Amino acid sequence: MPSDESSPSAAKLLRERYARRLPGSLGELTGPAHGSVQLPLHVAWSGLTRFDLDRPRSRMSMYRTVLAEGQSDDLVTLLNRDILLSQWPVLRTLISRAIRDVWESAFPELTAVRPAAAA
Repeated sequence: MPSDESSPSAAKLLRERYARRLPGSLGELTGPAHGSVQLPLHVAWSGLTRFDLDRPRSRMSMYRTVLAEGQSDDLVTLLNRDILLSQWPVLRTLISRAIRDVWESAFPELTAVRPAAAA
């Protein structure tokens, strides 16, 4: 059955939904860099709601959740620019393609980041 050319695909709608939430620049991401963060119920409505930013797995889990479920205000108040940039090489493999494509298209500096060398 041919698709209706006038209706956008589900993937396109999803990308548009994520794109509407983006900050104007990565510099707007002024969230905490350390300590414990309690996510609001509309962001973390299931599972863990408190995350320790000083623990790499906990931090990565929080960023995945906020990128997927957060609204514009959540992104700027919960995400930190420096952490996002430093964690992006791994984080990009843990999020959906739609989220990754939207963020990398809007912020090419994310694709320039290379994984940190093992210490």
